[in-house]
Formats: sequence, C-alpha cells, structure tokens
Amino acid sequence: MIFKTDRLILRPWKEEDAQQLYKYAKDPNVGPIAGWPVHTDVENSRQIIRDVLSEDETYAVVLKDDNLPIGSIGLMIGKKSNMALGNDEGEIGYWIGVPYWGQGLIPEAVNELIRHGFEELGLKIIWCGYFEGNEKSLRVQEKCGFQYHHTEKNMKWYLMNDIRTEHITCITKEQWCNRL
Repeated sequence: MIFKTDRLILRPWKEEDAQQLYKYAKDPNVGPIAGWPVHTDVENSRQIIRDVLSEDETYAVVLKDDNLPIGSIGLMIGKKSNMALGNDEGEIGYWIGVPYWGQGLIPEAVNELIRHGFEELGLKIIWCGYFEGNEKSLRVQEKCGFQYHHTEKNMKWYLMNDIRTEHITCITKEQWCNRL
C-alpha cells in the first residue's frame, strides 16, 4: 500500500533503500532515543529492511520531491505490538533523519497513518509511546491528538540492553473524529 500526503509518500521499504536508510540510521541522535541501536553499515541497514521494516503496515517516509526515504513509520496491530493490544487496537512508531527534524513531516505522516488505521483498518484506539527524554516524540504525539495514558517505569528494553521509562499515549477513533 502507498499513501500520499501534501509533502510525503509512505511506501513499503525496498532493499535498494539500504544506503539511504544507513545515511540517517547511523546517527546516534536517532535510534537510541527511539529504542534501537545505530546501524553499523549499509549491510546492517539492508538486513534491518529484510527483518524489521518489511513487516506489514511499515512504511518508508519519502519526500515527494526525490522519492528517497528520510524516515520510517509503522502501525503494529494487535499481537505484533510490544503492548498488550486487542485486535482492534494498534501502536504507531516512527522516526525521521536529523536534517528533517522540526519541519512537521512526521506529524504529517502520523496523521495519515492514524486516518488509515481508523478509516481503513477499523481500529478503535491507536497507542503510541516515547521514552523519557524524547521530547521531540512527545511533541509529535501532542500535535497529532494523542493523550497521556500512563507511564511504565524500570522497563527492561532488550534492543538496547538497558532500563527505560516509557510514557504511553493514545487516541480513540472518537477523539480523532472530533478533531476533524
């Protein structure tokens, strides 16, 4: 599936995107705060595309101007999420390369995936989370209408082999409809 917004295309990842993925995913300011390790080389990025980014409902965030990925967004539904979700619930996750921070691109992508989740997938609630200290991710969630739900403290986070605090937010279909 492919989605288009004013400035973006959300499309499936391709192995040919590995060089572009590595360009942004090697930056230590991107992955660790989002909960994943920096990519070590282009082959590592290619493997991540195969093993992680090829999942259903996971998309490259691509600028319409040049069709090159600058970030990623995904909607994990039901059991595919780290959270204990019902079949009519999803969890959204995202990141974008540092040169594109602060331009409103990720909120644009998140809003499109929220629309898709509620209108086309029939979800009733969409969850999101951000780790302590990731104020940029919190800001995206606020802009997109997510409301604070609860905080998970002292979580063992296996991808980074550390202990974290995660703040959980959500938006219901009703809340989303009221924003339109």
